[in-house]
Amino acid sequence: MARKRYGSRRRRRGRFTFLYKLLSVLIICAAIVAALTLFFKVETIEVMGESRYSESTILEAAGVSVGDNLYLLNKYTVSANIYQKCPYVQDVRINRQPPDTLVIEVTECSAVAAIAQNGACWLISPQGKIVEKKTSSDLPKVDGCVLVDPAVGSWVQMEEESDQTELCALLAALEDAGMMDQMEGIHLDDAGEVVMDYAGRFTVELPRGADYAKKLYQLSSAISQLETNETGTFNMNDEERTFFIPGK
Repeated sequence: MARKRYGSRRRRRGRFTFLYKLLSVLIICAAIVAALTLFFKVETIEVMGESRYSESTILEAAGVSVGDNLYLLNKYTVSANIYQKCPYVQDVRINRQPPDTLVIEVTECSAVAAIAQNGACWLISPQGKIVEKKTSSDLPKVDGCVLVDPAVGSWVQMEEESDQTELCALLAALEDAGMMDQMEGIHLDDAGEVVMDYAGRFTVELPRGADYAKKLYQLSSAISQLETNETGTFNMNDEERTFFIPGK
């Protein structure tokens, strides 16, 4: 009988210990939340890297203001808001600097090409983001493709996924190589190759799925060996060799 009473007391003591530990954890969590809520209020917001957009425009898009809690704000939501409402912003970095400073650093992009569809010109960045809608544009045209539900602030989506993949890959390679300013048009009509108008003198035929960085290096090298008044077509469908057809 004594053993039963002893076992019962031990079980009650075990339950009490568990409840005590649980209550302690809850009190600690509540204290942390209270500290985060009462302290670490945003007093200073710094915006860096903007040029196209004003600081006030970035802040309005971000949806943050002085008085917000530094640690309870959602950095991903803030970034998504800026991406959507400021389409020429390519990258956003949100940095917390305790106790009261929030730094928003943006990297802006430019429009490098236009896709005409249904009476509108959709301007796109080198990364494939739709940054603006206009009725016309002097930017190099991309044709032979169909946009799906285009909207400013969204990424390019096309009926043929391969068109989307090839365009974004080629634009990124042109940007990285510093050759974007010589690109005058991109044609995606052919299922086997991408055709580019280049430097006002050349038609460049590139195989789909190519290593565009390598192909552009080969193109630059081939052009450097020509006279400045020569025109023609570069057929670059061979993996290693580049064929030049004058005057075409």
